[in-house]
Amino acid sequence: MQVAWAYINENHLLYKGGWTLIGLIITLLLIRVINRVLYSIMEHNNKYYVAKKRVYYFFSSVFVICSIFLWLDSMDSLTTYFGLVSAGIAIALKDLFANIVAWIFIILRKPFEVSDRILINDQQGDVIDIRMFQFTLMEISSYEDGEQSTGRIVNIPNYYIFVNSLINYNKGFKYIWNEIRVLITFESDWQKAKEILTDISNNHSLHLSDEASKMIQQAKKRYMIHYNKLTPIVYMDVKESGIQLTMRYLCMPRQRRTTVNNIWQDILQRFDKEENIKLAYPTIRVTQS
Repeated sequence: MQVAWAYINENHLLYKGGWTLIGLIITLLLIRVINRVLYSIMEHNNKYYVAKKRVYYFFSSVFVICSIFLWLDSMDSLTTYFGLVSAGIAIALKDLFANIVAWIFIILRKPFEVSDRILINDQQGDVIDIRMFQFTLMEISSYEDGEQSTGRIVNIPNYYIFVNSLINYNKGFKYIWNEIRVLITFESDWQKAKEILTDISNNHSLHLSDEASKMIQQAKKRYMIHYNKLTPIVYMDVKESGIQLTMRYLCMPRQRRTTVNNIWQDILQRFDKEENIKLAYPTIRVTQS
Protein backbone atom coordinates (compact mmCIF):
# COMPACT_ATOMS: atom_id res chain seq x y z
CA MET A 1 0.00 0.00 0.00
CA GLN A 2 2.82 2.39 0.93
CA VAL A 3 4.66 1.53 -2.30
CA ALA A 4 1.58 2.30 -4.36
CA TRP A 5 1.01 5.58 -2.51
CA ALA A 6 4.64 6.59 -3.00
CA TYR A 7 4.37 5.81 -6.72
CA ILE A 8 1.25 7.94 -7.00
CA ASN A 9 2.94 10.85 -5.18
CA GLU A 10 5.93 10.70 -7.52
CA ASN A 11 3.73 10.61 -10.64
CA HIS A 12 2.22 14.10 -10.85
CA LEU A 13 -0.27 13.25 -13.59
CA LEU A 14 -1.59 10.25 -11.67
CA TYR A 15 -1.63 12.15 -8.38
CA LYS A 16 -3.56 15.13 -9.66
CA GLY A 17 -5.78 12.99 -11.84
CA GLY A 18 -6.73 10.98 -8.76
CA TRP A 19 -7.58 14.07 -6.74
CA THR A 20 -9.59 15.43 -9.68
CA LEU A 21 -11.59 12.19 -9.80
CA ILE A 22 -12.17 12.30 -6.05
CA GLY A 23 -13.32 15.92 -6.32
CA LEU A 24 -15.74 15.00 -9.10
CA ILE A 25 -17.24 12.17 -7.06
CA ILE A 26 -17.62 14.43 -3.99
CA THR A 27 -19.21 17.16 -6.11
CA LEU A 28 -21.75 14.75 -7.62
CA LEU A 29 -22.58 13.30 -4.19
CA LEU A 30 -23.08 16.77 -2.69
CA ILE A 31 -25.37 17.78 -5.55
CA ARG A 32 -27.46 14.63 -5.17
CA VAL A 33 -27.74 14.90 -1.37
CA ILE A 34 -28.67 18.61 -1.44
CA ASN A 35 -31.23 18.00 -4.19
CA ARG A 36 -32.87 15.25 -2.13
CA VAL A 37 -33.08 17.59 0.85
CA LEU A 38 -34.55 20.35 -1.31
CA TYR A 39 -37.08 17.94 -2.82
CA SER A 40 -38.29 16.92 0.64
CA ILE A 41 -38.76 20.47 1.95
CA MET A 42 -39.99 22.37 -1.15
CA GLU A 43 -43.63 21.99 -2.13
CA HIS A 44 -43.70 23.82 -5.46
CA ASN A 45 -42.10 22.04 -8.42
CA ASN A 46 -41.08 25.28 -10.15
CA LYS A 47 -39.19 26.55 -7.10
CA TYR A 48 -37.53 23.15 -6.65
CA TYR A 49 -36.41 23.13 -10.30
CA VAL A 50 -34.82 26.60 -9.99
CA ALA A 51 -33.11 25.68 -6.71
CA LYS A 52 -31.83 22.40 -8.18
CA LYS A 53 -30.31 24.22 -11.14
CA ARG A 54 -28.60 26.78 -8.92
CA VAL A 55 -27.07 24.00 -6.80
CA TYR A 56 -25.81 22.29 -9.98
CA TYR A 57 -24.28 25.48 -11.40
CA PHE A 58 -22.66 26.46 -8.09
CA PHE A 59 -20.95 23.16 -7.30
CA SER A 60 -19.96 22.61 -10.94
CA SER A 61 -18.28 26.02 -10.98
CA VAL A 62 -16.49 25.32 -7.70
CA PHE A 63 -15.23 21.98 -9.05
CA VAL A 64 -13.95 23.54 -12.28
CA ILE A 65 -12.16 26.38 -10.44
CA CYS A 66 -10.55 24.01 -7.93
CA SER A 67 -9.43 21.71 -10.76
CA ILE A 68 -7.80 24.62 -12.57
CA PHE A 69 -5.81 25.61 -9.47
CA LEU A 70 -4.87 21.96 -8.86
CA TRP A 71 -3.40 21.55 -12.33
CA LEU A 72 -2.02 25.07 -12.67
CA ASP A 73 1.54 24.39 -11.48
CA SER A 74 1.81 21.40 -13.80
CA MET A 75 0.88 23.29 -16.92
CA ASP A 76 4.48 23.76 -18.09
CA SER A 77 5.21 20.03 -18.00
CA LEU A 78 1.91 19.28 -19.69
CA THR A 79 2.33 21.77 -22.53
CA THR A 80 4.14 19.36 -24.83
CA TYR A 81 1.73 16.53 -24.06
CA PHE A 82 -1.34 18.61 -24.66
CA GLY A 83 0.17 20.01 -27.83
CA LEU A 84 0.48 16.52 -29.27
CA VAL A 85 -3.02 15.35 -28.42
CA SER A 86 -5.02 18.57 -28.59
CA ALA A 87 -5.65 18.30 -32.33
CA GLY A 88 -6.95 14.73 -32.03
CA ILE A 89 -9.13 15.60 -29.04
CA ALA A 90 -10.54 18.65 -30.77
CA ILE A 91 -11.59 16.56 -33.76
CA ALA A 92 -12.91 13.62 -31.76
CA LEU A 93 -14.79 15.75 -29.22
CA LYS A 94 -15.69 18.79 -31.31
CA ASP A 95 -19.43 18.29 -30.76
CA LEU A 96 -18.87 17.87 -27.03
CA PHE A 97 -16.91 21.13 -26.78
CA ALA A 98 -19.40 22.87 -29.05
CA ASN A 99 -22.21 21.82 -26.70
CA ILE A 100 -20.37 23.26 -23.69
CA VAL A 101 -19.67 26.56 -25.48
CA ALA A 102 -23.31 26.72 -26.59
CA TRP A 103 -24.45 25.98 -23.02
CA ILE A 104 -22.37 28.93 -21.74
CA PHE A 105 -23.85 31.09 -24.51
CA ILE A 106 -27.40 30.03 -23.54
CA ILE A 107 -26.77 30.79 -19.84
CA LEU A 108 -25.18 34.20 -20.50
CA ARG A 109 -27.01 35.52 -23.56
CA LYS A 110 -30.35 33.78 -22.89
CA PRO A 111 -31.63 33.27 -26.46
CA PHE A 112 -34.27 31.21 -24.68
CA GLU A 113 -35.11 30.19 -21.12
CA VAL A 114 -37.05 27.43 -19.42
CA SER A 115 -40.79 27.73 -20.24
CA ASP A 116 -40.15 29.58 -23.54
CA ARG A 117 -41.79 28.18 -26.67
CA ILE A 118 -39.23 27.81 -29.48
CA LEU A 119 -38.77 26.35 -32.96
CA ILE A 120 -35.36 25.00 -33.98
CA ASN A 121 -34.30 22.49 -36.63
CA ASP A 122 -37.96 21.75 -37.48
CA GLN A 123 -38.60 20.84 -33.83
CA GLN A 124 -40.91 23.05 -31.81
CA GLY A 125 -42.00 22.89 -28.22
CA ASP A 126 -41.77 24.36 -24.73
CA VAL A 127 -38.31 24.37 -23.11
CA ILE A 128 -38.49 22.27 -19.94
CA ASP A 129 -34.79 21.81 -19.14
CA ILE A 130 -31.35 23.19 -20.06
CA ARG A 131 -28.23 21.13 -19.37
CA MET A 132 -24.54 21.29 -20.23
CA PHE A 133 -24.81 19.17 -23.37
CA GLN A 134 -28.45 19.40 -24.41
CA PHE A 135 -31.74 21.12 -23.79
CA THR A 136 -35.13 19.45 -23.63
CA LEU A 137 -38.43 20.36 -25.27
CA MET A 138 -41.97 19.25 -24.57
CA GLU A 139 -42.93 18.79 -28.21
CA ILE A 140 -45.96 20.51 -29.72
CA SER A 141 -47.71 19.75 -33.01
CA SER A 142 -47.43 21.82 -36.17
CA TYR A 143 -49.14 25.14 -36.80
CA GLU A 144 -51.79 23.44 -38.93
CA ASP A 145 -52.57 20.97 -36.13
CA GLY A 146 -53.09 23.66 -33.51
CA GLU A 147 -49.67 23.62 -31.78
CA GLN A 148 -50.91 21.37 -29.00
CA SER A 149 -48.62 19.26 -26.80
CA THR A 150 -47.92 15.81 -28.24
CA GLY A 151 -46.69 14.39 -24.94
CA ARG A 152 -43.29 13.56 -26.45
CA ILE A 153 -40.01 14.86 -25.02
CA VAL A 154 -37.28 15.93 -27.47
CA ASN A 155 -33.60 16.26 -26.49
CA ILE A 156 -31.62 18.65 -28.71
CA PRO A 157 -27.82 19.20 -28.60
CA ASN A 158 -26.92 22.69 -27.43
CA TYR A 159 -24.69 23.45 -30.44
CA TYR A 160 -27.78 23.39 -32.69
CA ILE A 161 -28.35 27.04 -31.74
CA PHE A 162 -25.16 27.89 -33.72
CA VAL A 163 -26.06 26.00 -36.90
CA ASN A 164 -29.86 26.42 -37.06
CA SER A 165 -32.29 29.31 -37.06
CA LEU A 166 -34.00 29.77 -33.69
CA ILE A 167 -37.53 31.13 -33.35
CA ASN A 168 -38.57 32.22 -29.87
CA TYR A 169 -42.30 32.83 -29.41
CA ASN A 170 -41.78 34.65 -26.08
CA LYS A 171 -38.59 36.67 -26.44
CA GLY A 172 -38.95 40.44 -26.53
CA PHE A 173 -42.65 40.42 -27.41
CA LYS A 174 -44.75 37.72 -25.76
CA TYR A 175 -47.68 37.98 -28.18
CA ILE A 176 -47.99 36.55 -31.68
CA TRP A 177 -50.08 37.62 -34.65
CA ASN A 178 -52.64 35.04 -35.72
CA GLU A 179 -54.86 35.04 -38.79
CA ILE A 180 -58.21 33.38 -39.52
CA ARG A 181 -59.40 33.27 -43.12
CA VAL A 182 -63.13 33.30 -43.76
CA LEU A 183 -64.40 32.69 -47.31
CA ILE A 184 -67.92 33.89 -48.21
CA THR A 185 -69.82 33.68 -51.49
CA PHE A 186 -69.78 36.49 -54.06
CA GLU A 187 -73.50 36.99 -53.46
CA SER A 188 -73.01 37.57 -49.72
CA ASP A 189 -73.18 40.98 -48.08
CA TRP A 190 -69.40 41.33 -47.63
CA GLN A 191 -69.67 44.71 -45.90
CA LYS A 192 -71.90 43.25 -43.20
CA ALA A 193 -69.63 40.21 -42.91
CA LYS A 194 -66.56 42.42 -42.46
CA GLU A 195 -68.39 44.43 -39.80
CA ILE A 196 -69.27 41.23 -37.90
CA LEU A 197 -65.71 39.86 -38.10
CA THR A 198 -64.26 43.19 -36.92
CA ASP A 199 -66.60 43.16 -33.93
CA ILE A 200 -65.66 39.56 -33.06
CA SER A 201 -61.93 40.32 -33.38
CA ASN A 202 -62.25 43.29 -31.04
CA ASN A 203 -64.16 41.24 -28.48
CA HIS A 204 -61.40 38.63 -28.34
CA SER A 205 -58.23 40.67 -28.77
CA LEU A 206 -58.71 44.43 -28.40
CA HIS A 207 -58.00 44.31 -24.65
CA LEU A 208 -54.48 43.01 -25.38
CA SER A 209 -53.49 46.00 -27.50
CA ASP A 210 -52.66 48.37 -24.61
CA GLU A 211 -50.43 45.85 -22.84
CA ALA A 212 -48.82 44.89 -26.16
CA SER A 213 -48.06 48.54 -26.87
CA LYS A 214 -46.26 48.86 -23.52
CA MET A 215 -44.23 45.74 -24.23
CA ILE A 216 -43.27 47.07 -27.66
CA GLN A 217 -41.88 50.23 -26.04
CA GLN A 218 -39.77 48.11 -23.70
CA ALA A 219 -38.61 45.81 -26.50
CA LYS A 220 -37.53 48.80 -28.64
CA LYS A 221 -34.72 49.44 -26.16
CA ARG A 222 -33.16 46.13 -27.19
CA TYR A 223 -34.55 45.27 -30.62
CA MET A 224 -35.42 47.27 -33.74
CA ILE A 225 -39.13 46.47 -33.46
CA HIS A 226 -41.76 48.66 -35.08
CA TYR A 227 -45.51 48.16 -35.45
CA ASN A 228 -47.89 50.75 -36.86
CA LYS A 229 -50.99 48.94 -35.68
CA LEU A 230 -51.58 46.57 -32.76
CA THR A 231 -55.38 46.51 -32.78
CA PRO A 232 -57.28 43.76 -34.63
CA ILE A 233 -57.99 44.29 -38.30
CA VAL A 234 -59.90 42.51 -41.09
CA TYR A 235 -58.43 42.40 -44.61
CA MET A 236 -60.37 41.58 -47.76
CA ASP A 237 -59.30 39.72 -50.90
CA VAL A 238 -61.07 38.13 -53.88
CA LYS A 239 -60.47 34.44 -54.58
CA GLU A 240 -61.76 32.08 -57.25
CA SER A 241 -64.46 30.64 -54.99
CA GLY A 242 -65.56 33.79 -53.22
CA ILE A 243 -64.57 36.80 -51.14
CA GLN A 244 -61.90 36.09 -48.51
CA LEU A 245 -61.94 38.06 -45.26
CA THR A 246 -58.82 37.64 -43.12
CA MET A 247 -58.98 38.40 -39.40
CA ARG A 248 -55.61 39.43 -37.95
CA TYR A 249 -55.30 39.74 -34.18
CA LEU A 250 -52.91 39.35 -31.23
CA CYS A 251 -52.96 36.35 -28.91
CA MET A 252 -50.71 34.50 -26.47
CA PRO A 253 -48.67 31.71 -28.13
CA ARG A 254 -50.22 28.98 -25.97
CA GLN A 255 -53.74 30.34 -26.48
CA ARG A 256 -53.78 30.34 -30.28
CA ARG A 257 -55.90 27.22 -30.74
CA THR A 258 -58.31 28.28 -28.00
CA THR A 259 -58.85 31.69 -29.59
CA VAL A 260 -59.37 30.09 -33.02
CA ASN A 261 -62.00 27.77 -31.53
CA ASN A 262 -63.82 30.58 -29.71
CA ILE A 263 -63.72 32.96 -32.66
CA TRP A 264 -65.08 30.36 -35.09
CA GLN A 265 -67.93 29.60 -32.71
CA ASP A 266 -68.85 33.30 -32.67
CA ILE A 267 -68.53 33.53 -36.46
CA LEU A 268 -70.88 30.60 -37.09
CA GLN A 269 -73.40 31.85 -34.56
CA ARG A 270 -73.42 35.39 -36.01
CA PHE A 271 -73.48 34.27 -39.66
CA ASP A 272 -76.33 31.85 -38.89
CA LYS A 273 -78.49 34.87 -38.07
CA GLU A 274 -77.72 36.61 -41.39
CA GLU A 275 -79.63 35.47 -44.46
CA ASN A 276 -77.36 37.43 -46.81
CA ILE A 277 -74.07 35.89 -45.65
CA LYS A 278 -73.06 32.38 -46.73
CA LEU A 279 -69.76 30.59 -46.31
CA ALA A 280 -68.16 29.60 -49.61
CA TYR A 281 -66.27 26.49 -50.72
CA PRO A 282 -64.70 25.35 -54.01
CA THR A 283 -67.49 24.79 -56.52
CA ILE A 284 -67.95 24.15 -60.23
CA ARG A 285 -70.78 25.92 -62.04
CA VAL A 286 -72.17 24.47 -65.24
CA THR A 287 -74.31 26.72 -67.48
CA GLN A 288 -76.35 25.69 -70.48
CA SER A 289 -76.97 28.02 -73.39
